[in-house]
Amino acid sequence: MAQETLDEQTEDLSSLLKKAALIAVALVTAVVLSVVAVRYSQASDPYVHQVLSMEGNGTRGEAIFRMNCAVCHGIEATGEVGPKLLGVSDHKTKVGLIKQVISGQTPPMPQFQPEPQDMADLLNYLERL
Repeated sequence: MAQETLDEQTEDLSSLLKKAALIAVALVTAVVLSVVAVRYSQASDPYVHQVLSMEGNGTRGEAIFRMNCAVCHGIEATGEVGPKLLGVSDHKTKVGLIKQVISGQTPPMPQFQPEPQDMADLLNYLERL
């Protein structure tokens, strides 16, 4: 009788572990698919796609940064009113950087949509910081 109860408990535990593993796999799959969908939808934006298809010039990008961004982010991108941008490409993708610049969704940063080549140049510079 005691052996039967132990076997039932072992079987119940095994069943629970299998269900937990299936739930974990389903959650991971959902997260991965969500990330892929978001990145695809962002990259499908015609402006973003055009910027990403261009070769950026970091020297021009630095000049654009100094004219438009340095007032808040500092001449050396070390932060003033806005955050420092040194190493920004370590935690933001190219698409994320473009969206950040053009969205104006993080006040006091204004909405700013440069010409695609200018954005490609700025992106090149930001990635070198």
